[in-house]
Amino acid sequence: MASQDVLSQTTRLASSSALLQVLFRVVTFGLNAFTLRYLSRELIGVVNVRLTLLYSTVVFLAREAFRRACLSGSTKRNWTKTINLLWLTVPLGVFWSILLGLVWLHLLEVPDPSVVPHYQAGVVAFGLSAIIELLGEPLWVLAQAHLFVRLKVIAESLSVVSKCTLTVILVVLYPQWGLYIFSLTQLLYASVLVICYVIYFVMFLGSPEATKKSFPVTRVKALLPNLTFVNWKEARLTWSFFKQSFLKQILTEGERYVMTFLNVLNFGDQGVYDIVNNLGSLVARFIFLPIEESFYVFFANVLERGKNVKDQKQDDVAMAANVLELLLKLVLLIGLTITVFGYAYSQLALDIYGGSMLSSGTGPDLLRCYSLYVLFLAINGVTECFTFALMCKEEVDRYNFVMLALSFTFLCISYFLTRWHGSVGFILANCFNMGIRIAHSTHYIYDYFKESTYRPLTGLLPSPFLVLVYIISGVITGFSEVFFCCDKGWMARLIHISMGALCFAATAATIFRTETKLIHFVRSQFLSRYMKKGT
Repeated sequence: MASQDVLSQTTRLASSSALLQVLFRVVTFGLNAFTLRYLSRELIGVVNVRLTLLYSTVVFLAREAFRRACLSGSTKRNWTKTINLLWLTVPLGVFWSILLGLVWLHLLEVPDPSVVPHYQAGVVAFGLSAIIELLGEPLWVLAQAHLFVRLKVIAESLSVVSKCTLTVILVVLYPQWGLYIFSLTQLLYASVLVICYVIYFVMFLGSPEATKKSFPVTRVKALLPNLTFVNWKEARLTWSFFKQSFLKQILTEGERYVMTFLNVLNFGDQGVYDIVNNLGSLVARFIFLPIEESFYVFFANVLERGKNVKDQKQDDVAMAANVLELLLKLVLLIGLTITVFGYAYSQLALDIYGGSMLSSGTGPDLLRCYSLYVLFLAINGVTECFTFALMCKEEVDRYNFVMLALSFTFLCISYFLTRWHGSVGFILANCFNMGIRIAHSTHYIYDYFKESTYRPLTGLLPSPFLVLVYIISGVITGFSEVFFCCDKGWMARLIHISMGALCFAATAATIFRTETKLIHFVRSQFLSRYMKKGT
C-alpha cells in the first residue's frame, strides 16, 4: 500500500473514531451525570477504582503486548500464524483473572457490606468480563491492521451505550442491588463488543467486498485457533513488549494501585477522584487515543522498524516527518487550550455535572490540575506512538529498564505526594511520569532524524503571538471566575461563560492566522471526507 494511501486511510480512521466517539460519549456522559444522583461516593469508588482496576489490569497484561507486536509491519504476512499467536491472549486472560481475583478477594480490604453490598460477585463478574472481551482480540487486531474505519468505534460505542442504558434502568428501579448492577452491565459491555466483531466478520468474509479487497482471510474457520505454529518473530517481539507493558500498566494506572494497595484514600474520596479523572480525560479518550492508535499503524506501515533514517525510503521519511511535526502541533494546541481554559471553568463544569458532591471540596482543584495533565498526555501520546512504531527489539528491551526505574520512582512519588497534598498528589505524580516519558521519546525522535534535514520536533513550538494570546485569555478568564462564578446565580455564570467564549474565539482566530500549515493538514486529511459529503 502506498504511503499516501496509508496516510489517507489513517487520518480517516482517526477522524471517524474521534467524531463517532464524541457522538456516543455525549449520550453516556448525560446518563452518567444522571446516575450520580442515585449512588453513594463509596459505591462509585469501589466500582470505578477497585473493580475497574481488576478488569483493566487483566486485559492490559493479556493483550497489550500482542497488539503492539502484531500491528507492526506490513499487512502482507501469514495471518494464520498471527491469529494463532493472538489466541494466546485468552489463556493468559484466564490466568491473570484467577490470580488477581484471588488477590482482590482475600488480600485487599473488603468494603463494608452495608454500604457496598455483593463485593465478591463484583470481583467474579469483572474478571469474567475481561476473559469474554479477550475472545474478540484476533478480530480486533485484524480490523485495526486493515484500517476498518467504522467497525471499532461503532462496536465500542454500542457497547458503552448499552452498558450505560442498563445501568440507568437498574439504578433507578433496583438501587438496593448494589454491585449486582455493575456486574451485569460490565458483562453486557464485553458481550456486545465481541458480538459486534463476530457479526461483522461472519458477514464480511467471503463477500464480494472482501474478494475485491483481496482480504487475507477468506473463511470464518480461519479465525479459529489451529495446529499451525505461531510467527516466532512476532512471538519474540511480543515477549519484549510484554515486559514493557507490565511496567507501562503500573505507570498508566499507578494512582489506582496506590489507592487500592496502600489505602491512602477512603472509598468515598476514591470515588470523587475517579469521577474527576474520567471527566478530565474525556478529550484524551475522544481525540488523543484515536490519533495515537491510528497513527501508530501509519508510522509502522510507512517506516521499517529497526532501520535508521538513511536506510529508509526518503519519500516515506519526508512524509513521516511532516505528519509527525503537524500531529505534535495539533495535540499541543489542543492541550494548551484545555490547560488555559480548564483552570477557570473547572468548578463550573463539576457543579453542572455532579452538583455540590463534586464542586465542593477538592473536586475543582483536581480538575484544574488535570487540565495541565492533559497537555502532558497529548504530547506523550504522539511521541510514544512514533517511538514504539520504530523501535527494534533490542531498543524495546533497553527501554524496559528505563520503565522499571520510572515505575518504582513514580509509585514512591505518588505515595509521598498523596500524603502531602491528598488526591491532587496523584495528578502531580502523573505529570512527572509523563514528563519523563516525553523526554525519552523526544530524545529518540531527535536522534532518529538528526542525520536528515527534517526536524519534526519543531511542532512543539507554537508562535510567540499565539502564546501571548493564551496568556491573556488565561488572565481574563481567571478574573472572570473570581467575580462571576460560581455561587452568584445563573446570570453571573452566563457572563463567565460568555467571557470564556470570547477568549476562545480570539484564540481560535489566532490559530487560523498563525498556524496555516496545520490548518491545511487538518482540512485536507481529517476533514476532507466530511466536506466532500456536504457538497
